[in-house]
Amino acid sequence: MINRPQSRSWLDALLVYFKAPVIAMLFLGFSAGLPFLLVFSTLTAWLRDVNVEVAAIGFFSWIGMLYSIKFFWAPVVDRLPLPGLTRLLGQRRGWMLLAQGTIAGGLVGLAHVDPTASLAAVAGFALLVAFGSATQDIVIDAFRIESAAEEIQAAMASTYIIGYRGGLLAAGAGALYVADLASWYWAYLTMAMLVGVGMLTVLLRPEPPRSSLGVQLIHEPQVRAFLRTTRGQPRLWRRVGAWTIGAIVCPFTDFFRRYGRKALLLLLLVGLYRISDLSMAAMANPLYIDLGFSLSQIANVTKVFGILMSVSGGILGGLLVVRYGIGPMLVAGALIVALTNLLFAVLASVGAELPMLIVTIMGDNLANGLASTVFIAFLSSLTSRAYTATQYALFSSLMTLPGKFIGGFSGIVVASQGYVTFFLLASLLGLPAIVLAWYIARDRTLVPAGNAVSDT
Repeated sequence: MINRPQSRSWLDALLVYFKAPVIAMLFLGFSAGLPFLLVFSTLTAWLRDVNVEVAAIGFFSWIGMLYSIKFFWAPVVDRLPLPGLTRLLGQRRGWMLLAQGTIAGGLVGLAHVDPTASLAAVAGFALLVAFGSATQDIVIDAFRIESAAEEIQAAMASTYIIGYRGGLLAAGAGALYVADLASWYWAYLTMAMLVGVGMLTVLLRPEPPRSSLGVQLIHEPQVRAFLRTTRGQPRLWRRVGAWTIGAIVCPFTDFFRRYGRKALLLLLLVGLYRISDLSMAAMANPLYIDLGFSLSQIANVTKVFGILMSVSGGILGGLLVVRYGIGPMLVAGALIVALTNLLFAVLASVGAELPMLIVTIMGDNLANGLASTVFIAFLSSLTSRAYTATQYALFSSLMTLPGKFIGGFSGIVVASQGYVTFFLLASLLGLPAIVLAWYIARDRTLVPAGNAVSDT
C-alpha cells in the first residue's frame, strides 16, 4: 500500500529540518555529490584543457559505469562486517568511512598525475574514486533509511539533495575556479581535503539501530525454507546459503513477484529513461572549451547558474508531481530532456555566444532537475520497504548503465561527425523512453497515485 503522511502544522513541518538526523544528511549529501563530477565532467574539462584527444576523453565516461553496477556489491556492503571498523564504528559508519578514505586517496593520486604523460594512471585513480563514491552512495542510502522514523524521511531526502548539489557545485565550479587561478594539481588536492566534511559527519553521528544478521535472515520465508531443507548439512554451508538467499535472492524475487511480467517493462524504462542526457554529458565540457569559452565562464554559467537551475527544476518537479501525479510528469520529463538536448546542437552551430550558452544551460538543467525528481519518485514507488537499499541500488544502477556505455563512444562520433550531429543523435535516443513512459503511465498497477515507498 501507499504510505500517506500525517497532517502537520507548518511550524511542525519546519522544525523537522532542525533535527540532528536531518541536518546530518546535508553534510552526507555534500560528501556524496563531491566525487561525482571529479571523475566525470570536471575530469573531461581537465583532459581537454591539457589537449588530450577528444576521442580518448569520450572513453572516460565509462568510468561512470561503476555507479551503474553498484548493485553487485551492495549486498556485501549491507551485510559483511569490516574487521576493526565495524566493531569500532558499526556496520554503516565503518563502511562509510572506508569509502570516504578511498575517495580521498584516489583524488590525491589524481592530483599527482600528469594526463599528458600517463593517461592510464589517470583512469586508474578515477576508477578508485568512482568505486569509493558508488560504495558511499550505497551506505548513505541505508544509513538515511535506518537513522530516523519514516515521518522525517522526506525531510532527510530533501536536505540530502541540497547537500548533494552543494557537493556538485564545489566539484564543478569550485574545482574549475581553483584550476583557473592556480592549477589542476591544487584543484584536485583541495577536493581531497573537502572529503573531510563527510568523514567528520560520520565520526559525530551515532550508528543507526538495526537487527542482527541472524534476526534479519530468520524472518525471510525463503531463508527459513532453505534452512528446513538443509538440516543435517554442514553449519558453514547453511550459513553461507542463508546469507546468499536473504541478501541477494530475496530482493529480486520480491520485485518480480509483485510485478510479474510487467517487471521487465519497468526495468526497460529504468534503463532507457535517462539515456538521452547521460549519453551526451561527456561531450558538454569539451564543446564549451572547443567553442572558446574560458574555464571561468564555464564555471559561472554551467556550474553555479546551472546547479541553481537544476535545484529549481527539482522543486518544480516535486510540485508538479503533487499536482498532476507521477504518470503524466513521467512522460513530460522524458519529453523535455530529449527536446532540451537540441539546444546543444544549436549552441554548436552558433558558436561562442554567451547568451546562447545561458539559454542552453538553463533549459538543460531545468529539464534534468525536473525529470530526476519525477523519476526518483517513480523509483521509490517501485521499491519494497523490506529491501529498500538493495532494490534502489539496482534501480539507480540500471538507470545510468546504458547511457554511460553509449557515452563511451561519444568522442568517436564527435570526431567523425561533429558536435551538431552528435547532439541531434543524442536527442533521438530519448524517443524510446518517451514511448515507454507513456505506455507505463497509463497502467495504474505500475504507476501509483502517490510517491511513497511501498510497505510490502
